[in-house]
Amino acid sequence: MKFWRAKQLTSRKFKRLTGVSRQTFQLMVSLVKADEQNKNKPGRPPKLIIEDQVLMVIQYWREYRTYYHIGLDWGLSESAVCRTVHQIENILISSRKFSLPGKKELWKMSSQEDLVVMDVMESPIEKPHIGQKRFFSGKQGEHTLKTQVIIHQKSSKIICLAHALGRIHDFRLFKTSGVRFGELLKVIADKGYQGINKIHQLSETPIKKPKNKKLTKEQKKYNRELNRLRITVEHVNRRLKIFKILSDKYRNRHRRFGLRSNLIAGLYNHELAL
Repeated sequence: MKFWRAKQLTSRKFKRLTGVSRQTFQLMVSLVKADEQNKNKPGRPPKLIIEDQVLMVIQYWREYRTYYHIGLDWGLSESAVCRTVHQIENILISSRKFSLPGKKELWKMSSQEDLVVMDVMESPIEKPHIGQKRFFSGKQGEHTLKTQVIIHQKSSKIICLAHALGRIHDFRLFKTSGVRFGELLKVIADKGYQGINKIHQLSETPIKKPKNKKLTKEQKKYNRELNRLRITVEHVNRRLKIFKILSDKYRNRHRRFGLRSNLIAGLYNHELAL
């Protein structure tokens, strides 16, 4: 769908199509236009106007079709589609308009009223030809890339992300990510982070059922109350995976996965602020 047709849609249908609001889309277009104006040698004019280029990139994230099929719809070659996607992504990242607060923000958060929730999201990938064991996730039963998501519980705002291969355990990913919390900051995580309270005292995880025993009523009640607070991060994961590039089997080179997941998380944060 070209931009001239997409702009005739209602706001609700436009967001269903692209995953972002009109305000966010217009901001993305303005950033790309500003970058084009700053170029000393613009070169040969592109076949698509900037609005269509941005719309094509968003649809690529949203639907995650191949460059070949997208090129057929837009009248471009596969290489032109790939080049445009990379160019728009680089412009949006370098603008820092969609940057996450970062892990330094966690160290500054020292209020007892603040509460952050941590979880790991997994994205399936195609079976690698080399080093398959490094990518195999026993939890998912397939080859994956892991993304550690840390959010502010009340606002649902994403603070930072960290990435690892599928074989890496959730707790090990946390330790290698370099994330450190303020002394008074309360942290909630799932059972994959057992032992985190040795690193950060104000952290809570669900109580695991002992072998050949059952949890008491008090322990079950504690787990339910903790899960009511932790469910927020699951909703955030669902919002991110609206973009199928994060939920479908990832076909591209892995070195660009972190850039795209951070950019989509930044778009999500910007949507919250509207």
